[in-house]
Amino acid sequence: MVVGIAKVELFFPEPNSLKAKRQVLKGLMQKLEAHFKKVSLAEVDGHDLWQRAILGISVVGRDQKFVDSKLTSILNFIQSDTRLELIKAEIDFINY
Repeated sequence: MVVGIAKVELFFPEPNSLKAKRQVLKGLMQKLEAHFKKVSLAEVDGHDLWQRAILGISVVGRDQKFVDSKLTSILNFIQSDTRLELIKAEIDFINY
């Protein structure tokens, strides 16, 4: 079993309030959950910043190739969202 963890730093150029940022982030997370089944998502940092967020994403699978492919697809999906910019992404794997 392999657990893949991605830490993704996002920048929101348009929102000018926390409420506006949260609307964009919530929409993104709902799209990710609908498009990629069995993926765990959470905003893990940047809660009080209105133009930045740190998103934590985890995927579990039988092998690292599958998990890496799924996380790469998720990152590509995030990059395609024109309402935000993906600043940095770190991926780690834990093998059991």
